[in-house]
Parts: sequence; structure tokens; C-alpha cells
Amino acid sequence: MVPVTAPTTTAVRTVSILGSTGSIGTQALKVIDEHPGRYEVLALSAGSNTALAAEQAVATRAPLVAMATGSAEEVREAIRGVAGREGLAPNAYAPDVVVGDEAAVTAAGVGADVVLNGITGSIGLRPTLAALRAGSVLALANKESLIVGGPLVKAAAGPDQIVPVDSEHSAIAQSLRGGRREEVRRLVVTASGGPFRGRSRRELVDVTPQEALAHPNYAMGRVVTTNSATLVNKGLEVIEAHLLFDLPFEKIDVVVHPQQWIHSMVEFHDGSTIAQMGPPRMLVPIALGLSWPERLPDVDEPCDWTVAQQWDFHPLDDDAFPAVRLAREVGAAGGTFPAVYNAANEVCVDAFHDGRIGFLDIVDTVARVVEAYADGGSVSTGVDAPGSTTAELSVEQVLQADTWARAAAAATIAGAGSPAL
Repeated sequence: MVPVTAPTTTAVRTVSILGSTGSIGTQALKVIDEHPGRYEVLALSAGSNTALAAEQAVATRAPLVAMATGSAEEVREAIRGVAGREGLAPNAYAPDVVVGDEAAVTAAGVGADVVLNGITGSIGLRPTLAALRAGSVLALANKESLIVGGPLVKAAAGPDQIVPVDSEHSAIAQSLRGGRREEVRRLVVTASGGPFRGRSRRELVDVTPQEALAHPNYAMGRVVTTNSATLVNKGLEVIEAHLLFDLPFEKIDVVVHPQQWIHSMVEFHDGSTIAQMGPPRMLVPIALGLSWPERLPDVDEPCDWTVAQQWDFHPLDDDAFPAVRLAREVGAAGGTFPAVYNAANEVCVDAFHDGRIGFLDIVDTVARVVEAYADGGSVSTGVDAPGSTTAELSVEQVLQADTWARAAAAATIAGAGSPAL
């Protein structure tokens, strides 16, 4: 699914950015701003941050602005206000505005050369499919859409149409350029280990939400940062690697690398390993998502080899952090199981931050929901499963599984006790 080679071009690329006010979107706009003449923004899509979206719209002159919440008039008024402060004449910039649940789908389907999907969560599935069906190259940061709708997304994608933006998968795509696909022995996905690396399961019992959000290397949103602390994020990335690179799960390993300068590696059958390395930031993967297969100049600072430094590697502790092992089982089951895993986790993350469950309860509850789904629902959840089919999926089946998992997780949480140590 991931292009290894493709023709280069210096023509201006049109871009649609989904999740423009989030971490990925704001960094993408920074890359675009710092490389004038390379990109034209056709559409911006955001959630609820109307003020920032209006600033981005005026700065890029995007013809389409899409918001998930609010009203079209509120968005237009915010844009007029920013335009006025910038000294623009009235109506000098008046983009089309769409608001509502389908706004991101509209922005994804405008036919841009590249659609960067930086939305968080399974709500990114429909925009992902819209971008692919419009013939755009999909720069995919919204891993959840591929994970929950794997067969759907793969069926919709043409050759070389998806470029990964997750730093780990971008690293793998880059490293794969060093050899032929049939020469690959395994993929090695690196993990920081999160803020609780080295702790035993018992030592994680009293972890607070504030501690879980203290990621050692990245500043991310609440869900992604919590997922990094539980290693659910790494579990999702293992499933994503399986789908992107068409390798079986037994050929995808995870290693803990706290410094995160090596973003991931590819081991070839002659015993050599090629790694992609750089600062623990997202600028290079984002820029490559926009420019693949070209590299833009001066995107980030390279490693300073004149300074002594130490890079460490540790095996993953599956007892303290069982999320990756569970993800492998879910990914191998296929069908709608990944959607259940992802949706149940999102509910559990919210419950953890609301103080309704403990840190260990997050993955333990997800595991119980997945088990109940395999059994067709259970007394413990009180919710009948819609069917864990592994046949060809439809969007409706994926969304039904997502809805079921959220209800089942909520029901499980309502009666959950403390997890066993």
C-alpha cells in the first residue's frame, strides 16, 4: 500500500488538511508556510476551535473551510474578523463554509493532490475513504481509520495512494527504500515506553491522569498521550504496520527506545538493519507526507554527531503493558475486532480522566470488551454484539461495532472493580 518509489515533480501541490487546528495540522501548516510556492491549500477542516481555524483560513486563503461544530455564520464572522484585522477589504476573502458531521468528508473529497488526515479517532474513517475515492494521495496520520476499516481502506486505495505520517511508519517506508520487499525479514517498531517505562504492573496501580499525560518526548492530545502511556498507541501501530506493509504479525516486533531518535527499523534477510533516525518530532514525517517521495529542505535539525550521546533499547514488558499483545490478537482476528479495540479504548481513556476507573482498568476493560465481543455479548456488558464478522466489511458494520464497543465499555466500567495484580 505504501509507495516506495514514484516520479518526482516540482509542480505546486494542492492540499486539504483535516484536523488543521490539532498538533499534526498546525505543524503541517508550518511546513507549508516555510516552503512558499510548493503548496496551495484547498480546504481546511477542524473540530471546534473556530478562532484558530479562522486565522488559518485567512493565512492560507483556503477556498473551503469545514467545521465539525458551531454554525456557518459563526465561522464566517470569525473569518471576517481576522481578515479585518489583517487589513483585507470586505469580502476580499470569503471562502465556502460547511459545518456538521460530514464537514470533514466534504473537505477530504475536494480532489486535492494530497489530503493530510490529522483527525484523531475512528471518526476519521469516512474522510479517509472520501480522499481515496477522490483520487487524492492520502497522507495518513489518522491511524484509527486504517485500523478500524482495514479491508475497506485497502480496497479503496490505489497503488501508491497512501503515505504514512506516523513517525514509525514513515521511518519504515523510508527504510524500505534500501532494499526489495521480498528481502525484508521483519519490521522493528520503536516505542518510547511512555512516562512509566520500567515500572511493574503493581507500580502502575495509583497512576494519575496528570502523570499519564507527562510524555517524555512529545506534546500530543489527551487521547494519544494516554495511549502512549498504556502502549495502546503502539498496539494500534502494530496493526497499522501489518496493514500498510502487508507483513504478518509475527514479522513485526516492538522494541522500547526511550530517546526516540530511531523512529523504526527494517531488518533484511542478509542480517542488515536499516534505521531512520532524527529528532523526536513530527516535522519530517509530516513534510514527507506532503512531498513524498521528495524531501523538502531544512525541515528539521539533524542529529549532532559532535555531541556524545547514548541510545538505549529494551524489550517490551508485556505483563505491565499488555496492550500490544492484545492488539496482535485483535489484528489477527481481523474483521470488526480492531474497531472494537479502538472504540472501547477511547471510552476507557475518557473514564480514566474523569476519575471513574484506574490506569490499569483501561486495557483490562478493553480486553473484557473484546472477549465479550468474541462471545457475542455477555451478561457482564448487558449489550448484545452485532456480530464479529471477518467477511467483507461495510462502513455500516464498522460503525455498528464501534457503537457496540462504546456501549459495552460504558456498561463494563459501570460495574468494574479493581483489576487483579
